[in-house]
Amino acid sequence: MMKQFLSTSYLFGGNAPFIEELYEQYLANPGSVAGEWREYFDAMQVLPGAGDGKDVAHAPVVESFVQRARAGELGGRAPTVAASDDRLQVAALLLVTSYRITGARWATLDPLKRLPRNPAPELEPAYYDLSEADLDREVNAGSFVGLDRTTLRSLVQALQDTYCRNIGFEFMFVSDRAQRLWIQERIEPTRAVAKLGAEKQKRLLQKLTEAEHLERYLHTRYVGQKRFSLEGGESLIPAIDELIQLAGAQGVQEIVIGMAHRGRLNVLVNVLGKMPSDLFLEFEGRQAHDLPSGDVKYHNGFSSDISTPGGPVHISLAFNPSHLEIVNPVVEGSVRARQRRRDDKTGAQVLPILLHGDAAFAGQGVVMETLNLSGTRGYGTGGTVHLIVNNQIGFTTSDPRDTRSTIYCTDVAKMVEAPIFHVNGDDPEAVLFVTQLALEFRQQFHKDVVIDIVCFRKLGHNEQDEPSVT
Repeated sequence: MMKQFLSTSYLFGGNAPFIEELYEQYLANPGSVAGEWREYFDAMQVLPGAGDGKDVAHAPVVESFVQRARAGELGGRAPTVAASDDRLQVAALLLVTSYRITGARWATLDPLKRLPRNPAPELEPAYYDLSEADLDREVNAGSFVGLDRTTLRSLVQALQDTYCRNIGFEFMFVSDRAQRLWIQERIEPTRAVAKLGAEKQKRLLQKLTEAEHLERYLHTRYVGQKRFSLEGGESLIPAIDELIQLAGAQGVQEIVIGMAHRGRLNVLVNVLGKMPSDLFLEFEGRQAHDLPSGDVKYHNGFSSDISTPGGPVHISLAFNPSHLEIVNPVVEGSVRARQRRRDDKTGAQVLPILLHGDAAFAGQGVVMETLNLSGTRGYGTGGTVHLIVNNQIGFTTSDPRDTRSTIYCTDVAKMVEAPIFHVNGDDPEAVLFVTQLALEFRQQFHKDVVIDIVCFRKLGHNEQDEPSVT
C-alpha cells in the first residue's frame, strides 16, 4: 500500500495547477511535454467514459463561461423553457413547505394596511425558476391536506387561500410532528375558512353590537373619564364568548381570566354579565361603600356562572394591579390550585385565559418567566390560551418597528413552541375560526397557544381616549 502511495505521490492536490497546465500543453501539442507525462496523458484518453478519445483544451471553455457570466447570460434558463418533471415536482413540494413556514408574512393582518407586506421571495414560483407555462402543468400536492394531483397554479392558489388571507399561521417551528400535522389537517382542507351556521352568526353580530354600543355610550355619557376603550378591537368580545361556550361544551368547569385595563369594562359587562347599572354607578362615584379595596373600576375583579352547551361554567376575572402582565402568574397559580382541588391532572376541567397588549407581551419580562414555567411539573396548568389585543401602539410608540426587534410581538412564545395564530381583527369570522382552533389545540395537547388579534386603537394612546392628544 505504501509503495502504491509513493508511486502516485506526484498527483497530490497541491500539484493540481501544475498538472492542469501540463495537460493543456499536451492537448495543444503532445510532443511539448516530457515522455512520462505524455504516456500518462495518453492513457487517460482511452479510459472508460472518455468518449471518442479526443479531449479538448479546458482553458477556452472556462474563459467562455467567464465571458458569458460577465455578459449576464448565466442568470438561469430562459423562463419560456419548461422545467423537467422532477424539478417541477420538487418546486411544488418546496412551495408547500415555504407557505407553511412564511406564508404569514403575506397575510392581510393589519386592518389599517399601514406597512408594506414583508418580503418572502420563496413564496413566488419564479423563485424556483418556474415559467408561466409551468403553472398549468400537473404536480402531486405532496403533504398538502385535501389535494392530490392538481395543476401547480391550483396548488399555489390553495396555499395562498390557506396561509395568506386574513389569518397568518406560525406552527412549523413546533418540533412535535403530530402537533404540526394536527394543525395542517384542520386548516388546509377548509382553506382556514370558518363554517358558521345562522345561529352562530347571529350571536357573533350580537356580541359585536354589544361591545360597540357600550363603548359609544360610555364615551358620550362620561366624557373624559378613564375607561380604556376597546374601540378598534371589538372582536375580542365574541372571541372570549366563543372560548367560554366551546370550553363548556368540552367539559371545562371553571375558567380563570387575567387581563389588563384595555377593554376590561367591556369584558366585565358583555362577557361576565356585570350589571351595566353597577358600572354606571362607579363612573358617577356612587358605588356601594362596602367594597374594602377602594380600587378603580378598571382594576376590579368579578365572578359569575355562564350557561354553555355543556352546563354552567364558573368564570373568575382576577383583580388586576396597574403593573402590566403581573397578573399572569397569579392566574396560573389560581388555576393550578383549582385543578388540585378537583384532582384535574390534565387541566381538562379548569382553563386559564390570559389577555395581553402587544407591547406588553413583547416587553414585559414576567411574560417570558410565566411561559418558562408553563410546561413544568410543579407549575404547569395544562396549557393557557393567550389572546393579544394587538392594537399596534404601545409605550406611546406608534410604529411597531420601533417597539421591538422581532417581526411579531408574539415571538417570545416560540420559546415554549406555542403555535401562534395571527388574525385580522376586522374579520370577526376569522377571529372565531382561530379561537375554535386554539381551544381545540389546547384541549388536545395541553400546552399554550397564542391568538394575535391585529387591530387598532380608534381613539389613540391616551388615558382619556381623546384622539387629539396623540
